[in-house]
Amino acid sequence: MEKFTSLTGIAAPMPLVNIDTDMIIPKQFLKTIKRSGLGVNLFDEMRYDNDGKEIPDFVLNQPAYRNAEILVAGDNFGCGSSREHAPWALLDFGIRCVISTSFADIFYNNCFKNGILPIVLPQDQVEILMEDARKGENARIAIDLESQIVTSADGQEFRFEVDPFKKHCLLNGLDDIGLTLEKVSAIDAFEGQAAQARPWV
Repeated sequence: MEKFTSLTGIAAPMPLVNIDTDMIIPKQFLKTIKRSGLGVNLFDEMRYDNDGKEIPDFVLNQPAYRNAEILVAGDNFGCGSSREHAPWALLDFGIRCVISTSFADIFYNNCFKNGILPIVLPQDQVEILMEDARKGENARIAIDLESQIVTSADGQEFRFEVDPFKKHCLLNGLDDIGLTLEKVSAIDAFEGQAAQARPWV
């Protein structure tokens, strides 16, 4: 998993509330177990018409936001089913951070396991960042995970909270497998001792 330390990038405004995981990645794209290739279908039903052509008004189809790395979203982002494909699709598109007033719990936790930083801020601060995002690619938002600060395009700083363990994992690029591999020497030692103590197993 790629480390997340800091990020300065284009933020796309998505003020809709209750954006659920089926909106993020519709169910027909859940057949794959690969984490790559889903970005093209991110927000598929909002991005494309029935003929598969891009809908020009959708934010991620607009030239200013095609390279967005941050989403500033409405309340309760990532609700609905628990599909891990939702953060996979966001990451494959290039989104590394989502800012909202609240997230669905399972989606929130899945983000950390896939290298995405979900940030919860009060409504008034999200509205300031939403206005920043509406200014397009010239208004970049900065995020520093180590100091836990989001900086708006005009220099306003907003501090966010994050669980210390989740922060450690993101800063060091550790998913569940990476956390296990950190203990590989202890696991090998245990297995060696167990084999000597119970050679018949």
